[in-house]
Amino acid sequence: MGSVVRLPTGKALTVQAAVDRYLDSLPNPNTARSYSIGVSKTAEAVGPGRPLDSVTDDEVGEILERLWGSGAVNTWNARRASIQSWLNWCREKGYSGPTVPAWAKRLTPPDSDTPARSKAAIDRLIARRDIHLREKTLWRMLYETAARSDEILALNIEDLDFAGRRCQVKAKGAKAKTRRRGETRDDFVLETVYWDAGTARLLPRLLKDRTRGPVFTTHRKPGPGKVVSPRDLCPDTGLARLSYGQARALLDEATATDGVGSGWDPHEFRHSSLTYLGEQGASLLMLMAKSRHKKPENVRKYFKPSGDAIAELTSMLAPGDAQR
Repeated sequence: MGSVVRLPTGKALTVQAAVDRYLDSLPNPNTARSYSIGVSKTAEAVGPGRPLDSVTDDEVGEILERLWGSGAVNTWNARRASIQSWLNWCREKGYSGPTVPAWAKRLTPPDSDTPARSKAAIDRLIARRDIHLREKTLWRMLYETAARSDEILALNIEDLDFAGRRCQVKAKGAKAKTRRRGETRDDFVLETVYWDAGTARLLPRLLKDRTRGPVFTTHRKPGPGKVVSPRDLCPDTGLARLSYGQARALLDEATATDGVGSGWDPHEFRHSSLTYLGEQGASLLMLMAKSRHKKPENVRKYFKPSGDAIAELTSMLAPGDAQR
């Protein structure tokens, strides 16, 4: 005899219907694609045809544990966040259903393993005669702004404030501005990053007479079969914007010590910048303002003082008559 399945009534939904409606409600296709991994696998494990309000909190937690409990911390947190977002959306829409149980907690991410390079090492790299001016400018700008690589690579000349040595960037996770009645707009909330003398000396040499288009461009025009957005194409030279993959390959080639892939990563400039500022005595609040992090624990992952800095700090604990 087959099992009896209670049909959904009123505002009740099947698990699969709830998943489909939730994913359809997400405006960003990249977010929908990412979140669909967690919620779809959870729906499959629960039973897509079950009424959502028949699923218990503990079932959700046990499925999370079974599917991703032995995985990386960041994977666990990402999948948990997608399921939490899905179930929160269901409650907001008036659908009865479970929640992620309290015992299935978000885990503290491990410290980043991205190394911090010394200021002297970065200065030596940028001073090398075999390094092209474009790379020198990019690396110096990444170091002085402590910005993310994609933020700087996305800059256009029109975005730069040369006199103020600053510019506004579309930050990671930036949300579109909203009008009073809730309609979304095309523009995004921007954040300001600052550079100093090193970048200020290099930028005019790089740009020469260009006054518009991408700051960092390729050396060759894109092929006839490649479609490039108008914003990513210099209207004067026809050169395309330098991509993150190209920038990473150039840095790896210049710093590799043991073949392809053994060199530096562009993200190391951000780590190195914040570490140096911290070693020079910058407060946590100032580091957060420079990095534009919202949480102190996220800044801590970037701050990696050297052994010499720790030794210098330790010397402050020596007896008053100790001789250095």
